[in-house]
Amino acid sequence: MHAELPRFAGSEQHALDHKGRLIIPARFRERLGSPFVLTIAPPDACLALYPSATWVQICERFESVQQKDEAYRRSLRYLFAHTEEVTCDAQGRMVVPSLLRSYAGIERYVISVGLLTRVEIWAKERYAFETPPEGDVPRFMAEFGL
Repeated sequence: MHAELPRFAGSEQHALDHKGRLIIPARFRERLGSPFVLTIAPPDACLALYPSATWVQICERFESVQQKDEAYRRSLRYLFAHTEEVTCDAQGRMVVPSLLRSYAGIERYVISVGLLTRVEIWAKERYAFETPPEGDVPRFMAEFGL
């Protein structure tokens, strides 16, 4: 049985500095702990931050897969080549490596979005606060009895 995992919600807009550092909002930083994991989030063109405990559970799921064929190995290799263990400095900043910035199309402005067990980091140009198509949210909420 795993301990209760942190839950993330809300969003904030901010910018990387000229050295590729991003301030992680305090409310997210507290729940992420230190160190935490920075990785890609296929199929979405964004990055994801996971608390270490959550990442351990994800790795356990990868390891439990029975059929470790070529597609599995290639996908896992790609994911882990784009994954870093990171910490924040005293000002709450983390460095976003250029390979990961390229993957997510991040140049300067980003939006951090809390999404249950992770925080997504989106290039502002790729993430819009648009309303989903008419009826999608009510239908989604109804499916979960909310």
